[in-house]
Amino acid sequence: MEDAAKLPLPEAFLNFLHSNGIDPSIYTAIHSTPRFIRLKPGFEDYIEEFEAEMKCKVEKLEWLEGFYSLSHDIQIAGSRAYQEGKIYGIDASSGAAVTALHISPGDHVLDLCAAPGAKLCMILDLVGDSGSVTGVDVARHRLAACRTMVQKYALGDRCRLFVADGTTFSVIPVGFHSDCESKSEESVDVFKEWTSRRPWKERKRASRCGTPQLVSRDQPPELIYYGRHSGVVGLPKGELFKTASDDEIASLGYDKVLVDAECTHDGSVKHIQKFEHWGWRTLERRLNLLTNGFRLLKVGGSLVYSTCSLTVAQNEDVLEQFLKENKTAELVEIDAARNWPCKGGRIPKTWRFDPLASQTSGLFVARFTKVVI
Repeated sequence: MEDAAKLPLPEAFLNFLHSNGIDPSIYTAIHSTPRFIRLKPGFEDYIEEFEAEMKCKVEKLEWLEGFYSLSHDIQIAGSRAYQEGKIYGIDASSGAAVTALHISPGDHVLDLCAAPGAKLCMILDLVGDSGSVTGVDVARHRLAACRTMVQKYALGDRCRLFVADGTTFSVIPVGFHSDCESKSEESVDVFKEWTSRRPWKERKRASRCGTPQLVSRDQPPELIYYGRHSGVVGLPKGELFKTASDDEIASLGYDKVLVDAECTHDGSVKHIQKFEHWGWRTLERRLNLLTNGFRLLKVGGSLVYSTCSLTVAQNEDVLEQFLKENKTAELVEIDAARNWPCKGGRIPKTWRFDPLASQTSGLFVARFTKVVI
């Protein structure tokens, strides 16, 4: 504990670690943990230009495609590559969680806790020119930042974003609505191409009443962005929020679901340093987020559950309870993890990154598939 006492960590956070059985020495690597960037596919040749401009050395990660590490004190926001949308910052552990989904072109993917958006952008890169990506977040302002991000990186064509509570979100992929294409646009009110402009009366009403930044479980989802090929344009407005049965979801649900659940963020040094402002509180939503994400998954699909917490209560305990309550859920191996610089979790087939062992932020990762019983 002598080394821990020298760390720039709040006393209350050290008490939190102690009560959860976490060795504070994990955080002794906080000053040597590198910053990570991911190159947008097709811009690999810009690394040398980036190094020359930023006067730094960039190292390619051999265990994670498209990722590079650099000194933690480099501010990438000032670089031309960042401003022009060729690179973005994302921790390598977060990239590993997306990789664990094993996304293929044409997949319909749900990111149930999408903000602040780096993982969403990576998913959109992997989906490519087919399929779709649905991003959901309970915080309106954070999802608005996601919207800005996908537009900056020109990735929004197959994306749709909903402000909604992830524990009750029920909008399924576009495939469920394919029979609507034959309907005449003249007879129904359909979604036109998305625009950021809102009618004057709507803007006036919003400014007068104020818009809540966090939505409740009971509020219907609000669509704040959709790309031209996201399956929304031309869709009758009454069809988007149509409820699907469990049998329909089994065949028409999402191919891949990412549940990067809300947690105490104790695996992230940047979040730890904000501890005294935020405080720590027990979150009871993780199991509900995982359960609802799995409900929206089609049979044979993959779901990745991750948190940037190192505590058992927010990870293995959640998984054990989830598996007891969901007989069609099967915990499966993450093949890519064989090359990851991480450690196994307390449950077989689960994995943990931490600042000391992995030289990344802390992250817990597990993958499920939905089976027929």
